[in-house]
Amino acid sequence: MAEEDLVQEGKKSGKLKWIIIAVALILLAVGGYFGYTMFLAPSDEARTEERGGSADPLPESLEGILVPMPTFLVNLADPLGRRYLKLGIEVEVRDKKVESDLLRNEARIRDTLLLLLSSKSYDTLSTIKAKVEMKQEIVDRLNQILGRGTVLRVYITEMVIQ
Repeated sequence: MAEEDLVQEGKKSGKLKWIIIAVALILLAVGGYFGYTMFLAPSDEARTEERGGSADPLPESLEGILVPMPTFLVNLADPLGRRYLKLGIEVEVRDKKVESDLLRNEARIRDTLLLLLSSKSYDTLSTIKAKVEMKQEIVDRLNQILGRGTVLRVYITEMVIQ
């Protein structure tokens, strides 16, 4: 009877030993991960600069003037033609001169943006990435009309896709 107790105790201590080893390995792995990310991994700014960009794409000194645009309502390029996009944007421009240029060229700008937006389909606008790309396309088109570097950013203030 005493021998059976010793055998069972040996089995329990063997399981306990493996559990302690597993917990220690997990703690070691977690500690190693945090140590790497805190001290050895390159920062986001360093990775951005390695790719040729700057960590801050637009310095704070280049904050511009926000100009609201009238809402756009277009049919999307949908096979059945039943979907539309309602889009409200504000355009951040470099200075007052660009703001007046934006207002003076409103017809050309609306024409260009209506053509751009109506070429999109519901599927191409359904992801966040696609919306960010659309914002950049709008900035590019506005800069083609107003001159390079005059439009800093575009902000979506209203968006309905139905």
